[in-house]
Amino acid sequence: MARPVEEWVEEQARLMKPDRIYWVKGTREEMEELIELGMTEEKIAGNPTFIRLNHNEYPNSFYHRSHPSDVARTEHLTYVCLPTEEEAGPVNNWMDPGEAKELMRGLFEGCMKGRTMYVIPFSMGHPDSPYAKHCIQVTDSVYVVVNMWIMARVGEKTLQKIGDSGEFVKGIHSIGELDPERRYIMHFPQDDLVMSYGSGYGGNALLGKKCIALRLASYQGYRQGWLAEHMIVMGVEAPDGKVTYFLGAFPSACGKTNLAMLDPVLEGYKVWTLGDDIAWINVGPDGRLYAINPEAGFFGVAPGTSEKTNPNMIKTLKNDRFFPTLFTNTAIDSGANTPWWEDLTDEPPANLIDWRGNPYDPSSGQPAAHPNSRFTASIYNCPTLSKEVDNPQGVPISGIIFGGRRSTTLPLVVESRDWEHGVFMASMMGSETTTAATGKVGVVRRDPMAMRPFCGYNMADYFSHWLGMGARVTNPPKIFMVNWFRKDEKGRFIWPGFRENSRVIKWMIDRIEGKSSGRETPLGIIPEYQEFELDGLDFDREGFESLFSLDPEDWEKEAGEVESFYEGFGERLPGALKKQLEILKKGFRG
Repeated sequence: MARPVEEWVEEQARLMKPDRIYWVKGTREEMEELIELGMTEEKIAGNPTFIRLNHNEYPNSFYHRSHPSDVARTEHLTYVCLPTEEEAGPVNNWMDPGEAKELMRGLFEGCMKGRTMYVIPFSMGHPDSPYAKHCIQVTDSVYVVVNMWIMARVGEKTLQKIGDSGEFVKGIHSIGELDPERRYIMHFPQDDLVMSYGSGYGGNALLGKKCIALRLASYQGYRQGWLAEHMIVMGVEAPDGKVTYFLGAFPSACGKTNLAMLDPVLEGYKVWTLGDDIAWINVGPDGRLYAINPEAGFFGVAPGTSEKTNPNMIKTLKNDRFFPTLFTNTAIDSGANTPWWEDLTDEPPANLIDWRGNPYDPSSGQPAAHPNSRFTASIYNCPTLSKEVDNPQGVPISGIIFGGRRSTTLPLVVESRDWEHGVFMASMMGSETTTAATGKVGVVRRDPMAMRPFCGYNMADYFSHWLGMGARVTNPPKIFMVNWFRKDEKGRFIWPGFRENSRVIKWMIDRIEGKSSGRETPLGIIPEYQEFELDGLDFDREGFESLFSLDPEDWEKEAGEVESFYEGFGERLPGALKKQLEILKKGFRG
């Protein structure tokens, strides 16, 4: 046992006063016992923590229903606690670290009386990777333990890696009373520490995910010279067997997971999945960028996932190579005892139980599954899993894709002229809001690199860090911006998307390999009609050109909005981005 870990756990136990301490070993037999415990003894809001589903349809799958007030990330109660508000930056909530720790200690005082404290040793990244981070989380939720077992690499090997060094990332979590008024997620990047209280939901409680793998890790990367990013990692195999590795960053509702598990429509092409959400990126010994996925599972949004949109994810959810699958806050088809969510089938089953546990009334106008309902599935259950997934060095990256949901303005695909220009394009990316719950529909929310909710320090410094990484790379990846969601004047999507997006990826590979020339525009390089693979798709030249039209008035408006967004960062904003914005304006003025 690593003595520094023992001492830290004892310190937390003195504060939270659990009835007992349970050290998680990470074996399958242990998880089966804990799932059984969650079905018989541990409850959330009066419900068993786990409910067994139909194992003929969904092998080794279980259901969890959250407290109704605890169903999503709570960004407004999520804080970055660096020494000064300036260091945290304008897009983060900030609290003084001393004040935040005092607040959290008050909440944690005695909070585990009558409960078990579970100690979870886990590694983000393969434990043998030089890029892995070794972590300890304490929690009073068996749901968190089982989720973390699926999502991370849990086990005693982590304790061996920590040894007597005392170097490990710390996560302290309690579900508390599940009171929304007593719910906080506090990040202390300088201490490698997360404190979370009052929530049992996903990223609020599975601290390895957004809290450690992005908010803390992004700050670590800033200090140590690497990047922690909200990105997919995938390999694209061409008919000749060569695999090209890509990263991809997309805000929510932009098809990120679908792309990571794409079934290409082009004959002879295959996509190999390495990760659907987070990438850690380092400069390798050869001067290229290499990426690992620090996670070992998928924590995906269920609604919208179907045989039509992502058949490989459906296969993953029905696979049981080693790990179970969990479903959280979906509906239940009571006749079949299987999970159900909107778009899973064309018509809802007759006897649905909604996510709150009540018989579903289709006339209510409400969805049966919560819009943020989730599945937790092991990456090792994925049929398109890359054989490089556990490579300790990661995979060499040749292309980085940034995307957003825009009905106008942005073309289907554009390539940056160089690294600095690519960072500029990524810094101004955004998506149109898609639901009234977030305010007005169709408003562009700037989300640079899809990291706005997850950057653990001042985003202006983050931009500078990105620019600096390019200077250290001898063969930088090409950077692309995509937009699958452009619409015509009648409001219809112009591009069919989904599997057809493999045609865009092929053009990117051709550009990486110097096989296509593209055409220069004020925004960047776009495809020529004759070099873009459209065989087998009923798509004429007029439709193609409409995907790539660049309206100077639209871009004058866009530039103005970007300038306003940049103003929020003050003098800390890198001059290189201001210069690129002026070049963009000049290009569209002609």
